Amino acid sequence: MNADSQTVASAECNAPARVNHVEIDLKAIAEESRHHADDPAPSLAARRALVVRELLRQRAVELALLDAASPLDDDVLDALLARELRMPEPTPEDCRRFYEQHPTRFIRNEIVYASHILFAVTDRVPLALLRHKAEEALNALLREPETFEARARELSNCPSAGVGGSLGQLMRGDTVPEFESALFDSPDEGLLPRLVRTRFGFHLVRVERRVAGEPMAFEDVADDIARFLVERVRHKSIQQYVSILASQAALENAAVEAATSPLVQ
Repeated sequence: MNADSQTVASAECNAPARVNHVEIDLKAIAEESRHHADDPAPSLAARRALVVRELLRQRAVELALLDAASPLDDDVLDALLARELRMPEPTPEDCRRFYEQHPTRFIRNEIVYASHILFAVTDRVPLALLRHKAEEALNALLREPETFEARARELSNCPSAGVGGSLGQLMRGDTVPEFESALFDSPDEGLLPRLVRTRFGFHLVRVERRVAGEPMAFEDVADDIARFLVERVRHKSIQQYVSILASQAALENAAVEAATSPLVQ
């Protein structure tokens, strides 16, 4: 597979994808796009998802787990992954180490009062131009932070613009992970000096106030940590496995990355 088949340029998004002898047509990609509405590029995400599923389906057929004419269902997928992947269970020591290395993740009742200005991702504005506009606005606010509310009303693509960008009281779990990390993983207050990127776009963030929480005991969160570590290993293993399958397939307009070495046996 050459480099051109690993990624899809904007012009290629109007072409079907192909996985070995199987074509994924534009109608299927359009239908799948509805399930990726929150992604900055729904069509590209849909193309990638369908290609990955077809790679897995063909591997299941190759291993006689599935009839060649049948679609891939969840039971067959689980059987395939159980056969092909080796995912070690985290030990108590692994869980304890994660707990000690990420103390801020295990605080109860921590509260942040914050505001933001959102430059939302749309199909009409190129991402580089959107970032540039957000950076210009941030630099202006760093010079004149007292104009934040006025600029939020003028610029923000979030409904909170009507109240000067205020998001009110936030706790862990209330926002997407990237935004949560910006709010909770540092002690900074005031206008943050960097853009925060999420799937929704670029955010200018101001932290008004913090309310310190209470640390949770390891024993209270050990099971949650174990489940998180299992899921993290599973996710990484599947990514690597799909990358190996992609490197062994003939792909066209596929939007997936192929491995350069056998990371998963």
